[in-house]
Amino acid sequence: MLDLVIRGGQVVTPQGVGAWDVGIEGERIVAVAAPGTLPRDAGRVVDATGKLVIPGGIDPHVHTHWPIPALGGGLMTSAPPEQVSRAAICGGTTTLVDFAVWEPGLTIARAIDQKEAVWRQGYTDYGLHVMLQGAVPPDVIDQLPEAIQAGFTSIKIFTTDVRPIGKGRMIRLGHLWAIMETAAKHGGILAIHAEDDDLVMYMYERLEREGRTDIQNMPLVHSAMSEDISFRRVLRLARYVEGAAVYFVHVSAGAGVEAIAEARGEGRAVYGETLHHYATFTADAYLRPDGVLYHTYPSLKHEEDCERLWSGLTSGTLSTVATDELCTPRAVKVRSRHVADATGGHVGVETRVPIIYTEGVSKRGMSLERFVAVTSTNAAKVLGLYPRKGMLAPGSDADVVVFDPAVRRTLRAADLHGSDYSAWDGWEVHGWPAVVILRGKVAVENGKLTGQPGDGRRVPGKLAAAIQDGPAV
Repeated sequence: MLDLVIRGGQVVTPQGVGAWDVGIEGERIVAVAAPGTLPRDAGRVVDATGKLVIPGGIDPHVHTHWPIPALGGGLMTSAPPEQVSRAAICGGTTTLVDFAVWEPGLTIARAIDQKEAVWRQGYTDYGLHVMLQGAVPPDVIDQLPEAIQAGFTSIKIFTTDVRPIGKGRMIRLGHLWAIMETAAKHGGILAIHAEDDDLVMYMYERLEREGRTDIQNMPLVHSAMSEDISFRRVLRLARYVEGAAVYFVHVSAGAGVEAIAEARGEGRAVYGETLHHYATFTADAYLRPDGVLYHTYPSLKHEEDCERLWSGLTSGTLSTVATDELCTPRAVKVRSRHVADATGGHVGVETRVPIIYTEGVSKRGMSLERFVAVTSTNAAKVLGLYPRKGMLAPGSDADVVVFDPAVRRTLRAADLHGSDYSAWDGWEVHGWPAVVILRGKVAVENGKLTGQPGDGRRVPGKLAAAIQDGPAV
């Protein structure tokens, strides 16, 4: 007897969209079959008539328990995994990929252990990027093969310190080269926050000197030019490293999309991630009294950049949609409009899947297959979680969302779970998850959270050779 059968929906699978039934036994999918062919004596039947049946979303870029300056001085941390993953699963995302941050004095294994300890109370499954920073010692780079073998396939690096107060984060080209070579040789991929540090820091100094320090000037600091130059510098370096795979995180400008498109056109293993934040807001948001609510790094750009991001998502130039999630209270987010002191990150993990459906499928005609690819499947492939995650097929984890496209819902921060504010407050979405299933267990049903903190598990990754061989997704 099957434990759970989902009947009557339009199921989005790697083979296309069709009227199939999905059979679940334990934590895995065991069948995707023609209607009426699965046993009727299942432990439970979910009626998905009129709804879509899609894989659980995967957000490949979130920050939990992240240190940030506190009100009144000192440090505080952003929301823990319990809070972030609760919001995620309520919005149809069942796997989050967070960061194990290496710092001088730690081994990579110790950095991973510290982050895993924080994740004991998650509602979703999770993976971890290994984040390196600064002048990484050779003995730490030598630890990367063991980490990759243990399932931590993606190495996060910054090509900028981001802000003047963030010194020590940037990895210079020589160290980047050494990290890239090691990752390429042992089956890893570099997840790169790419901006030109010289340009970024020069503009901070110039704006301070000229007295133009309001956040409305943020796009002059974290500029499209900086993104363009840095992307192309990284891509030029990757030409000299056999097997190098590059995943540019939070692409924010049309110039970045163009650089990725050119590299992929040459058959290079290059992938791009944007945020639904960058695809739905422009720099005009900074002009609002609460404009800092809309900021995350690099920066919001302009209408033509938004449209280029949507074009990239639809065409395949961009592979994934993430959030760069960093849940803080509104009071922390709005405490400063100074261009060098704005709190980055934002609250978007619950709205990601519905916003992409609304703006992509409903308004721009994105196919359902592409919608699933950018919200789930491609992240699983790029980070080595596929086929366990990111697809509805026998043998995959039973992470399933029954998504109701008929719902019309006006988003209100008070109804969401990430924080006490939302950049999408007042937005109407076309569709919302009716049922969310994590590894065979119903976690959300008709707006009610039934999952428990601690249900989540870490998912190790193993990069398919195709991801390093060329633009596989």
